[in-house]
Amino acid sequence: MCDVKNEEKNVAGLKTIPVCDAIGMVLAHDITEIRKDEFKGRAFKKGHVVKEDDIEHLLRLGKENLYVLELGSDEIHENDAAYSLAEALMGEGVRMKGEPKEGKINIVADRDGLFKINRMALFEFNMLGDVMCATMHNNSLVKKGQVVAGTRAIPMVVKAAVVDEAVRVARRFKGIIPPHPPLLKGGWGDYEWTGIIEVKELRKARAGVVITGNEVYHGRIKDAFGPVIKKKIEAFGGEIVGLYYAPDDESFIEERLKELIDAGADLLITTGGMSVDPDDVTRFAIKKLGAIDITYGSAVLPGAMFLVAYLETRDERQETRNKKGIDNDSSLIPILGIPACGMYNKITVFDLILPRILAGEKIGRKELAELGHGGLCLTCEECRYPLCPFGKGA
Repeated sequence: MCDVKNEEKNVAGLKTIPVCDAIGMVLAHDITEIRKDEFKGRAFKKGHVVKEDDIEHLLRLGKENLYVLELGSDEIHENDAAYSLAEALMGEGVRMKGEPKEGKINIVADRDGLFKINRMALFEFNMLGDVMCATMHNNSLVKKGQVVAGTRAIPMVVKAAVVDEAVRVARRFKGIIPPHPPLLKGGWGDYEWTGIIEVKELRKARAGVVITGNEVYHGRIKDAFGPVIKKKIEAFGGEIVGLYYAPDDESFIEERLKELIDAGADLLITTGGMSVDPDDVTRFAIKKLGAIDITYGSAVLPGAMFLVAYLETRDERQETRNKKGIDNDSSLIPILGIPACGMYNKITVFDLILPRILAGEKIGRKELAELGHGGLCLTCEECRYPLCPFGKGA
């Protein structure tokens, strides 16, 4: 049965010996078995002591030689390296799934939420060589237990210096704004990372909605916007605290927005009135309300005339909210202005931005400009979003 006569040799910290001479020795790595249409998995686990009965099985798997681990002081086994890499990569809302296997370990979401990946840091990590990490797209909605990333040491034995550098790169971004700014001036904004890989929890919005347009306000046409907004807010566990119809009148729209704030809205949504027609005054009403950081226009189709702004609640208004028992942990209320496309297109820029707002991310010109790469909806006959390229480039 055993006529293998290969000579012993050393490779990268491993001693290679003929399988028939391995009885009593400890395997340095997992050995995989594949049986077509039947089984693919681990036949022998790292650390297994080879027995005489194992020899025939190993030969059937095509293993004429085995590795016996002989690590130097400057080397790390692939499984130990994978564990260290995953631990360094992980931020809030994620966890490892099981233990490393053949130098690889998966990272899964530990809660429902928005997946965030620090792409610049990931690139630096993967440039090191001998280690890698592959992830889902940034800003993907994920469910608890879903695999969001996988990392591994590529060789069976990796230099400790490489692992140490990879860990250093990953940990450098925890709790701080990354030191290497992207191409555009303005850097990374106010976002602080808990790790290269995160899942942010989404808050349940209390949304106030103002549907603008003389045609709807005067009953000339039936409102089609309200049901769309309600469905999308409730999909994230939120609620509509108030919905008003308004004519194309700045002061009227402004007053309705104020009433929604007093009713406890922590997210304001306006629909329509975002184009350049003389009657389209919604964005002017938002400015008159006292909104700050107003950004009009996005690099997304559909949704180019989208608006994002923020309103600081004044002391007297916050006092009114407090008296009503409204729990509000932020004095900044986001305002989203949705153009007409949000009524008849199934997926628009609103669907890309809403989860990020609910995750607590501040959206401005930079974030809306980044959406241009991948921001073209292909208007497929059968919409399969989010299983499509739309919004995946940013």
